[in-house]
Amino acid sequence: QVQLVESGGGLVQAGGSLRLSCAASGIVFSTETMAWYRQPPGKQRELVATITGGHMTNYIDAVKGRFTVSRDNAKNTVSLQMNSLKPEDTAVYYCKPRYKSYWGQGTQVTVSS
Repeated sequence: QVQLVESGGGLVQAGGSLRLSCAASGIVFSTETMAWYRQPPGKQRELVATITGGHMTNYIDAVKGRFTVSRDNAKNTVSLQMNSLKPEDTAVYYCKPRYKSYWGQGTQVTVSS
């Protein structure tokens, strides 16, 4: 059974930082490309960042230079360090295997102006 548990969300002022974590089980984690998605209020879910098993990363333009995705293959965890947060980063954030249809419950990030 696949489980994805996101944590670390919260309320932060614009310009602040948060670090999201995701614990994965039930998958061969070290070989999976993992992804962070987000769903802003009233909008569709969007891909934010990906990281391959070999730690190659990719980001959408809106977060480049502000967000950093990392992973620990020994602990089956993937993280998203978010700096210089903006109100438009407000969303529910999810982690998942990039090419599989498993979703966790998400973690809410709210950035106040």
